[in-house]
Amino acid sequence: MKWPARRMESQKGKGFGMFEIAARLEADGADIIHLEFGRPSFDTPIHIKEATKKALDDGVVHYGDISGDIELRESLAKKLTEFNGVDTSPDQILITNGLTQASMAVFEAGVDPGDEVVMTDPFYPQHPAKVGLVGGETVTFPLAKEENWRLDGAALEEIVSEKTSMICLINPANPVGRVFTPEELSEVARVAIEKDLLVVTDEVYEYITFDGNRHVSIASLPGMAERTLSLFAFTKAYAMDGWRMGYAAGPEHLIADLRKVTMNQSTHPNVFAQKGALAAVLGPHEPVDEMVAEDKRRRDLLCSGLNEIDGVDCPTPEATIYAFPDMGDLGMTSNELAKLILAEAHVAVESGAFYGRQGEGHLRICFGSEPYERLEEAVDRIQGVLERL
Repeated sequence: MKWPARRMESQKGKGFGMFEIAARLEADGADIIHLEFGRPSFDTPIHIKEATKKALDDGVVHYGDISGDIELRESLAKKLTEFNGVDTSPDQILITNGLTQASMAVFEAGVDPGDEVVMTDPFYPQHPAKVGLVGGETVTFPLAKEENWRLDGAALEEIVSEKTSMICLINPANPVGRVFTPEELSEVARVAIEKDLLVVTDEVYEYITFDGNRHVSIASLPGMAERTLSLFAFTKAYAMDGWRMGYAAGPEHLIADLRKVTMNQSTHPNVFAQKGALAAVLGPHEPVDEMVAEDKRRRDLLCSGLNEIDGVDCPTPEATIYAFPDMGDLGMTSNELAKLILAEAHVAVESGAFYGRQGEGHLRICFGSEPYERLEEAVDRIQGVLERL
């Protein structure tokens, strides 16, 4: 039997990192505090669950529109126009099974074997893994670490080649916790327009920003709406990670191409879960604000606790649910440090090297995945281990 195993070569080590090791320890009875996996600890707000239950009771259980529920797309078009500043129609939106499916569809539709996709370093590991699955190559340009991970247009321009088919951007940025400014995004837009490139932007953390920082969609900048595919999900802001609800927005002809991919993957997204997503868009925003406020409280706890440790520098993230402390002065690699903390403190964190060359010396620690009290305990455990170094 033939099997294209060579396509899987680029996927070696591209699982969920420390989560898999932690799960094995947990199965053996260890009390693991999970700060490695980017999942919210909150329950989905009740009005979202009630709308979904009602949909089931009302018989919303059969095949649906392959583009997604029209009422949901209409509501998202209004949200994109008013909140993101991108004038959008329902026909420019495709509902997907999470942002994961949306991004996979983008790479399947838009990347030919041998094409290059440009990403920042650090990056989100799933994106280069998907590029590899469709036969493309990922090339990276460094964020300016010494300038709070500034997005450097000159570094981007230097890496773009004739093989480049698209730029993939995460904003707000996982794992570094930056909210890229309009000036930084304008540099990306300039390069994209000059080189006639598509921009794909992962905006799953658009609502989870702190200290007055505000997310800007690059598609809202002049000349970018026609060359940007913006990807979103209900995962983080609404604590709906298990629901697998996301969407892509962009030019109608590109959305039509994405639809050709997704309709052959899953036909259409879950019909009754979309009623919950609709309730999330239309419903009160207070639950989101409350969760973000609690994330900020957890962020402050984690960062202050880590900064008490000699040899650790933990900048305060502007957004997302991650801290990305620099621990290079402790004299261990990121992998060694993550494994030590897991083995001795039973706290699962992720090696910064998992996120690219510039991640070496860092750990990615999710402060949104456990309640405040468990996070407090995790900080105590980490301090105990690292202070012995």
